[in-house]
Amino acid sequence: MAKRRPSGDGMVRKRDDGRWEGRIVVGHKENGDSIFHYVYAPTQKELSVKLRQEINAYQGVDLTEDSSMTLGDWLDRWLDGYMAGTVRPSTLQAYRRYADLYIKPTLGDRPLNQITPAEIQKLYAHLKKRGRVRKHEKYGQQLSDSMVHCIHTLLHGAMGAAEQFRLIPRNPVAEVTVPKRKLPPKQILNVEQLDTFMAAIQVDDIWHDFFYTELTTGLRLGEICGLRWEDFDAEHGVLNIQRTVHVEKGGVLTTGDTKTYAGTRKIVLPASTVQCLRERKEAALTDWIFPNPLKPELPVNPRAAYSRLKVLLKDTGLPSIRFHDLRHTFSTHALSSGVDAKTLSGILGHSRASFTLDTYTHVTGDMQKRASEVVGDFLTELLGKELK
Repeated sequence: MAKRRPSGDGMVRKRDDGRWEGRIVVGHKENGDSIFHYVYAPTQKELSVKLRQEINAYQGVDLTEDSSMTLGDWLDRWLDGYMAGTVRPSTLQAYRRYADLYIKPTLGDRPLNQITPAEIQKLYAHLKKRGRVRKHEKYGQQLSDSMVHCIHTLLHGAMGAAEQFRLIPRNPVAEVTVPKRKLPPKQILNVEQLDTFMAAIQVDDIWHDFFYTELTTGLRLGEICGLRWEDFDAEHGVLNIQRTVHVEKGGVLTTGDTKTYAGTRKIVLPASTVQCLRERKEAALTDWIFPNPLKPELPVNPRAAYSRLKVLLKDTGLPSIRFHDLRHTFSTHALSSGVDAKTLSGILGHSRASFTLDTYTHVTGDMQKRASEVVGDFLTELLGKELK
């Protein structure tokens, strides 16, 4: 039985065509046979330089024989075998769409272990400039920075997993510059607009409790639609957030876990919201806190809630904000009223208070200004003229 050659072991020879060829062991098959990586150069001196670089690059790496599979095959395996069941069905569907439309047409046939950062960077530039080529069109639609960022997130995760499973020596996506994701601007209802909105829902018997709860908790749309009476602790005034409702392809409603681990949380409700839900519970005919008005055995459809919001905004002459902007409205007014970022982070289900601060810099800037004025007034009063 031949001795197993260690990774990094190399050989050099001159080929019949005059070029110099070097090879190094980068892994092993299941039967113990070596997996080689080949390097070529016109002279022995140039080959020595290249070979030394490759040996350093593959130092400590022991790839498996699956490292020669194509990127397209690996994306399919990763999505079907590792991501299915760990992300929402809608997220998995989006990942598959990104892979099929934007990655595979360009890099899908490339061996996984040969893809370079330069190739990925070129792919991103192409997507930004021309997008994908569509049927019967000379050029495709340009992709936004946000869309390229989403594709980058998918590819980074897939190649990171490939590195973990010893299919590639390192993740080439980690060395690529990705466009910054441009999120839609946040819109909020100011105090006057909020009063107008509250007056409008006050006379809406069907939707009042739903929107009142939203504006006093800042829940995500899927979270508030997924609330059940078992989640409401009327005695202690606490709401347990532990599921979310999604609209899948074909309009089918499904329930799943919250967006993140931090998303599963307990919220201490304002007294007015507790009273609102207590009264609602007395007349409840279903397990859902906010059931579908026409099919109470089902939760309210997120699309129906979004549509009702748009109608209310239009009827009252308010800005046509998104549902998520109600969450921003709650958060902005909470911070402005003195709720600290750590507490608000827990209410919103953010994993870090720093994320909350970064998300609401438009508020924290004003808060810092007010804080500086308070400190200035305090020190002036304490130290008097010495401060001037």
